[in-house]
Amino acid sequence: MTGCQTESNRISSPPIKAKDEPTHIYQLKDNRSDKTSTQVSYSYGTRPFYLVNDMDEGPLKKELQSCLGQTPQKTDFSISHRGAPLQYPEHTYDGYLAAAHMGAGVLECDVAFTKDHQLVCRHAQNDLHSTTNILATPLANQCTQPPKFDAKGNLTNASQIECRTSDISLAEFKSLQGKMDAANKEATNLTDYMNATPAWRTDLYSQNGQLLSLEEHIALTKSLGLKHTPELKAPSVAMPHIDANGNPYTQADYRQQLIHAYQNAGISAKEVFPQSFNLSDIRAWIEETPDFGENAVYLIDDSNETATNKTFDKDDPTTWKHSPQQLKAMGINIIAPATWLLVSSDGHGNMLPSNYAKQAQAAGLEMITWSLERSGPLAKGGGWYYTGLEDAINNDGDMFNFIDVLAQQVGVKAIFSDWPATVTYYANCKGL
Repeated sequence: MTGCQTESNRISSPPIKAKDEPTHIYQLKDNRSDKTSTQVSYSYGTRPFYLVNDMDEGPLKKELQSCLGQTPQKTDFSISHRGAPLQYPEHTYDGYLAAAHMGAGVLECDVAFTKDHQLVCRHAQNDLHSTTNILATPLANQCTQPPKFDAKGNLTNASQIECRTSDISLAEFKSLQGKMDAANKEATNLTDYMNATPAWRTDLYSQNGQLLSLEEHIALTKSLGLKHTPELKAPSVAMPHIDANGNPYTQADYRQQLIHAYQNAGISAKEVFPQSFNLSDIRAWIEETPDFGENAVYLIDDSNETATNKTFDKDDPTTWKHSPQQLKAMGINIIAPATWLLVSSDGHGNMLPSNYAKQAQAAGLEMITWSLERSGPLAKGGGWYYTGLEDAINNDGDMFNFIDVLAQQVGVKAIFSDWPATVTYYANCKGL
C-alpha cells in the first residue's frame, strides 16, 4: 500500500450472534462516511482449528478437539495486542473491531503524543514511517528524518527515515491512514519502501486504516463493553518536550494525562490496566493515583530488567535487575514479562515454568504476558518470543502447547495476542 485510499461505505452483513452473548453497538465517528455504528458478535474464524489440527497427538489436542463445537464467548484472558495486527494494520478501527469479534475482553492502546501534546494510539512515537502512509503525503516533509532523493529521483536514505507522532499535530495525524507495519530499509524508491509486508502477513485488510486518538479508543472500548489497557510508550524526544508556544511537557505531565483521559471519560479504575516499561511510571501511578496504580502493569523483558554487566537468564536470579520479591515490595501487583521469560525447556522438548515465573508466583505477583501470533510459521522455532524453546517449538500447533504451559503451570491471568481468537478459543475450552 503506497497511498491514502478512501471508502464511502463500510457495510457488511451482520455476523451471527453468539448464543447468550450480547450484541454490542458502538458509536465511533467515521470521518470518511456517515456510517457510525456496527454490530459485533463473537467468532473464532478458522485459525484456531488449523492450529489444533497441526498439534502433535496427545491429551491436550484431544481436549481442544472436543471443543470444536463450542459457542465463542468474550474472555478477559484474551487481550488484543495493538488490535489484530497479524492481518490488520495495528491500532486501527478495523483491527480493534476484528479483535472484538474474536472475543478479546481487553483492548490495548499504545499511547504516544503529538506535536500539540495530544495522545494517540501508536506502538512507538517514531514509527509513522512504517505503520502509516505518511511518506506518500506532504507531511513527509515534517518528519524528523524525511526521505531524500538524488538527482535521478532515487531514494538515498531508506535506512535513516524516521517520522514521529511529535512531528505532527493531532489533526494531521488523523489525516493519515494506517498500513501494515513494514519498511524496506534497502529500497531505492518509496513504493518499494512502503510495500514490504512480510509474506506471512497480508495487506488484504489494509484498505481503510483509520487511526485513533486515545480519546476515540476509550470511547470505542467503553461502548463495546471491554476493558482498557493503555501502554505509556517511551518518548523518542528529550523530555520535557516543548510545544509550538514554548510550553514544556514533562514525563509526569505525559503519564498524568493518560490517567486523566480515563477519569474524564468516566471509566472506573477497575476497568483500566495502565502499562509501562518504565518502573518510575508504575511507581508514580501507585503513589499519585492509587486506584489506577492498583492495576498498573509493569512490562518486563531483557531490555529493562537485566542486572548491570549481565545477560538476562530467566533461570538465573543473579542476572535480574530486581527480584520479583523486590517488585512486590514496591507495591506492584501485576507484571507482564515477555512470553519467553516465563517458560523454559527441559532440553528434551518439554516446556515448563522458568525460575523467573516460579519466583513471581512465590512473590504473589499476578502475571500477564506478551505476545502471541507475532511470528511467522513456528517450524523454525518462532524467533524472539520463543527464545530458549527451540527444541520444544517446531510446528504451528505448538502454539497451544505454549499457551497451556503459560495458563496451567505458570498461571498467567491473561495473554496478549496479535490474533486474539487463538487465545479466546483456548480460554473458552478451558473455562478461563
